[in-house]
Amino acid sequence: MTSPVHIVWFKRDLRIDDHEALRAAADAGVVLPIYVYETDLLVQPTADARHIDFANQCLSELDDALRALGSPLVFRTGTMPAVLDRLSDELAALNGDHVIASLRSHQETTDLEGFRRDVEVNEWCATNRVERIEYIDRGVIRRLATRDGWSKKWKATMSRPIVKAPGRIDGTLIEAGSINAATDLGFAPSTCVDLQPGGRAAGVGVLDSFLTERGEPYAIAMSSPVTSFEHSSRISAHFAFGTLSGKEVYQATLARIAEVKDDPDRGMWLKSLRAFEKRQHWRDHFTQKLEDQPSLEIEAMHPMLDDLRPGLDSERYERFVNGTTGYPMVDACMRATAATGWLNFRMRAMVVSFATYHLWLDWRPVAEHLARMWTDYEAGIHYPQHQMQSGSTGINTLRIYSPTKQVTDHDPTGVFVRRWVPELSDVPDKHLAEPHLRPPDLLSADSHYPSPLVDHATATKEARDRIGAIRRTPEAKKISDEIVERHGSRRPSPRTKRAAAKKGAGRKQTTGKPSASTTTKEKAATKAAGSATGT
Repeated sequence: MTSPVHIVWFKRDLRIDDHEALRAAADAGVVLPIYVYETDLLVQPTADARHIDFANQCLSELDDALRALGSPLVFRTGTMPAVLDRLSDELAALNGDHVIASLRSHQETTDLEGFRRDVEVNEWCATNRVERIEYIDRGVIRRLATRDGWSKKWKATMSRPIVKAPGRIDGTLIEAGSINAATDLGFAPSTCVDLQPGGRAAGVGVLDSFLTERGEPYAIAMSSPVTSFEHSSRISAHFAFGTLSGKEVYQATLARIAEVKDDPDRGMWLKSLRAFEKRQHWRDHFTQKLEDQPSLEIEAMHPMLDDLRPGLDSERYERFVNGTTGYPMVDACMRATAATGWLNFRMRAMVVSFATYHLWLDWRPVAEHLARMWTDYEAGIHYPQHQMQSGSTGINTLRIYSPTKQVTDHDPTGVFVRRWVPELSDVPDKHLAEPHLRPPDLLSADSHYPSPLVDHATATKEARDRIGAIRRTPEAKKISDEIVERHGSRRPSPRTKRAAAKKGAGRKQTTGKPSASTTTKEKAATKAAGSATGT
């Protein structure tokens, strides 16, 4: 008699807690937990050794947790359909009594290569009569017909009960395999010398320390690279690799808000926790955009803005990537990114803004490079954010950051800049934002820091003029309205709010259409658009 085996495919959900696919498989019978180093995904230009290094730390701990339940994590390398073929043969060879009955995993919003992979896997399951089951892991909705009511549905999903890990699992005797180092997979050694620790325990620890200790000044500290490394949540990589679930973080945040709400000595806690809660919402809001329109990875959201920056200026790109643009804050951020794999949200927005407005670089190669550099890369956040920060959406207000103002506002004494751009260690604070303008008597004879690659005022005026000339046309405005209808956040309009108040309904009302403030290029959304990445 054959014994059905239920494969649990771990991807970016590297935990046993709040893992519905694992729990359901354990309840169904024999479980085969697998992780695949997918060769077709690892050759993508967004992949880097730092991602493998972080994932491997998570996988080591996951393997230990699964072994304690009754089965090791099975490691394989190759394309997913080929791996499934081999697993089927291996199971059949175990006395001929094991067959794959189901393939279970969580839904995820991937890049286009991952989407193609999913199609192939689904076809394999259909061909081999294997039940394919995907479980909802976050507040992103597949085949979403309208954005109306999205926030309410998101909250309902995030408020669902946390799924407990199974007490034990019945495994197979299949060979487990082992973790592969990044260099064994063909990657050059990582430049990320200060990689954030991975694994479930590290994720739980960093969340707890944020909610109870580090997070009080978050609302104001998250904007500066000086304070954000300590006082931002730092859970973004754990979100990206799924050592923490969205539900866990959201519900822990609400519980902490309830604790401090009536505390007279709460300080800034309530303001900071509510800001953090909002960014969890924005994480899925942006991911929903890519879910609804996968082409955002390679095509501008507004088609008339797709070919703004033809060609790639190699010198400008290389100096941007290497942190030698002559703008201290940009260069410090790029060097910090390469070495740590992380940057706070405001500085991420600034470097993308600088690359695409000041240097007039196409957002796509910029996005690919930063995907490689940020350990917490998630396609669903990454591409919609790059489009917004580069002015490619056609609906968001153009936010062109002044890299010199970022120094004076967020690093006036040069703590961050001097750490990452030591060539400027002797430059006085008042000249640090624009060291090329310091008097000749303050120029160091051995200084090799370059002059600015472009002039801020000239470059940004040209960028605004080019984009504005397109966006002001009737055709572009019509397309922008359609984009807002498809992707815009839904907020009750002032008129609707007044009507609800008069009725005394005590419920939020919506018109079913974007409010006036939303259709005006989502100004409020642009201002508030932080996400769990970099916060």
